Amino acid sequence: MTASQYQAARRFLAKIDADWAQLVKQVDPCKFEPKAEREPYDALVRAVAYQQLHGKAAAAILGRLLALNRGRMPKPKKLLALEFEQLRGCGFSARKIETLQGIAEATLAGQVPSRARALKMTDDELIDRLTELKGIGRWTVEMLLMFTLERMDVLPVDDFGVRDGYRRLKNLAAPPSPKALRDIGATWSPHRTIASWYLWQVPR
Repeated sequence: MTASQYQAARRFLAKIDADWAQLVKQVDPCKFEPKAEREPYDALVRAVAYQQLHGKAAAAILGRLLALNRGRMPKPKKLLALEFEQLRGCGFSARKIETLQGIAEATLAGQVPSRARALKMTDDELIDRLTELKGIGRWTVEMLLMFTLERMDVLPVDDFGVRDGYRRLKNLAAPPSPKALRDIGATWSPHRTIASWYLWQVPR
């Protein structure tokens, strides 16, 4: 994300209403930090590690996986060569191990595209293609879109943190449903990625 993109998003969001203006002011500067150097395979493996876990627990599991390959993400063939018990020892569940192996196999088969290929695909094309993989849902692909491919108009409405952030922002009794947030967030386009980042930061 360039400085000009961030400033444009910041100004846009601050003009939505007084709540957004206060939030932008309170949590600035924006520290949204995509990892543009990563391949989709790498990003998907990392996203699986973080599925349904708190950040520290997921980071520890991922760290143990990287330690099996001298601190680097195992390539697809190397990942497939790892024993089940090695992956279990990292902290992955049996279901997640199956998902990781599926990602590796799909990468070797070309279903998981290279970064160069992914950059030429639309958000919907990538979501449709990658959610065919077992254990890969829309949220996982949206994290890839946001943090690896630097797509600036993604709103992960299934993310509880985003929905609960909106609840706190607006002092609501309960978070909006995914559908309700999708409708509300339509007006945040084309800056919905940065809007999501700010909602993750709403003070508790």
